[in-house]
This record gives sequence, structure tokens and C-alpha cells, in this order.
Amino acid sequence: MTALVKYERLESLGLWRETADARGRDVVVAFRDATLVLSDPKSDLALMHWSLPAVLRLNPGALPALFAPGDDASETLEIDDSNMIAALETVHRALLRRRARPGRLRGLILAGAMVGTLALGLFWMPDALVRHTSSVLPAVSRAEIGRMALSDLARLTGPPCATSAGTAAAAALAERLFAPDKATIMVLGDGLEGALALPGGLVLLGRGVVVASFKAETVAGFALAAAVDAAEADPMVPLLRYAGVPATFRLLTTGHLPDHSLQGYAETLLRQRLGLPVTPLLARFEAAGVPTTPFAYALDPTGETVLDLIEADLYRSTASRPVLTDGEWANLQAICTG
Repeated sequence: MTALVKYERLESLGLWRETADARGRDVVVAFRDATLVLSDPKSDLALMHWSLPAVLRLNPGALPALFAPGDDASETLEIDDSNMIAALETVHRALLRRRARPGRLRGLILAGAMVGTLALGLFWMPDALVRHTSSVLPAVSRAEIGRMALSDLARLTGPPCATSAGTAAAAALAERLFAPDKATIMVLGDGLEGALALPGGLVLLGRGVVVASFKAETVAGFALAAAVDAAEADPMVPLLRYAGVPATFRLLTTGHLPDHSLQGYAETLLRQRLGLPVTPLLARFEAAGVPTTPFAYALDPTGETVLDLIEADLYRSTASRPVLTDGEWANLQAICTG
């Protein structure tokens, strides 16, 4: 190195302290190959070798200049010689520029890999990003997103129906069907046929289902069917596909969807129909203690297309536990008249 060759014979006197509290000791300071040698001026015996790239000046601009062999070193070296001070600072900077920086290279490689992975996720694997985000969302985020979807639905259906007694009856039905899991049953005034489930445990029933049903078990069946659909196919996945990759990535990194990312999603939701997978449906009805026959005949009054649900009904010849009291059922049917 040009700077090192220039100063390779440079020497000066200095005052060396092994610790901050130690008595200063006169030394000869001399350049060697990438090191600074501190020697006893009487015996020429080398007392210490400092790495030039590690040498730091502790008091820039002040005299005598105070140097240390590293950030956490206890040793110090005082130098008055202006040529030696300039040489130390010049060579130190030159050596630092020449020294390899594997950490920086690793950082650049890692950053590049992260950017590449992000690009792959954003542009080549959007579905994987959506599914991963859906799988790691906490309950509070799912509930917030469910409310966002419900708010967009209200553009077309109006707000959920609510009376004091009707809301209490809906809560009683949710407790009866879904406890110990938390779920909220709501009735929408217009636009929704049947039932659907939103993220966060929201189960929505169409007003027509509630008003036209002769039995509370029929309404319970629609609520259970919506819950089965949500268990079989997470409603968060189509919702995030609609929101788009940038919004999904923001949700993954911040826990929140951008405002208006679900604007217009209501039209998609209202086109959905219950999936009706027979085996999971039968298991869910059995677990809840609800007969399947009333729900089946609400889907098809002839019974021809829902024969599996009718024939497998455990309560065809045995009474089931009521899902609501007579008073609660009356209050639920009147929930949209308040």
C-alpha cells in the first residue's frame, strides 16, 4: 500500500498506559507491516503490537492525541508528534478501505435474497402468499377483517337487523350451536339468500330464512351449514384474493388490511351458495344435537336432492333438545321488524 510504504520507517515517542489507571510509560512508536509496534526505548524490546486498522483516535482535534487499539480496549497511547498523528490517521483510513468486508457482502446477499423471495411471493406465488397469510392471522385480525366485509355488505343489505329481544335470541342460538367456540349470528334484512360465514366467527342469515321457517331447527341448520362451509374452506382465502397481493402483504406485515381494500366485495359474497358437503354436515349436526330433516326440506321441499341428509337424521324418530325456547324463536323471527 502506498500510504504504508511512505510511513514504514516513521517513528516517534509516545506515552503508553496499559489501563486507564496505570502509570504512563515512555515508548517508541513505530510502523510495521499493518501493525503499530510499541517498544521500550532503553532495551528496544517490543511491548505491544497494535493492529493498524483497529487503531482509533479517542480525542479528534485535541493534543496530545489519544489512541486506543480498539473500541473496548483498556490501553491508551498519547502522541505529540504531528507527523505520527497524521500518519496513523492516514494509514488507518487506507487500511480500512482496503480491508475485505464479508459482513457487508453477506448483508447484500441476504438483502438480495429477501428481495428475490418477496418478488417471487408477490408476482409468482400470490396464492401461496394468500394462504400463508390466512393461516397465521390472529383471531383479533380475523375479527377486524370480518367486520370490514360486513360493513361492505351493508351497502347492499342494509345494516344487520337488531332489536333487543331479537339480538338476545340470536346470541342464545349462537351459544346453543357453537359453544364453547365464540360465534356471532346476525340477520340481514335484504339481499342474502340462505346463510354465509365471514372471518372472525360471523354467521349471517338471510331474513327470508328466518321469517319463512316454521321451526327454529331450520334456521339452526342454515347457521351450521355456513359454519361447515367456513371449516371446509376458510372464507379468508377468497377475501384476500379479492383484496389483492399488495393488500395481503400489508396485512401480513402490519396485521391490518388497507382501508377500502374490500370495497365491492359484497357482490361476490351475495353470489355464494352453501357447499353442503354431506359427511361434515352430518357430523356437525350430530355434534350440535340438531336434526337435519327440517334443514333438508328447506333446501328441497321434495326431499329428492337431499335424501342423504334426511335418511341419516338421528332424530327422525327421537326428539332433539330444542335450539331455542318458544319465546326466543318468536323474538328471532321478529328481529327485522323493530
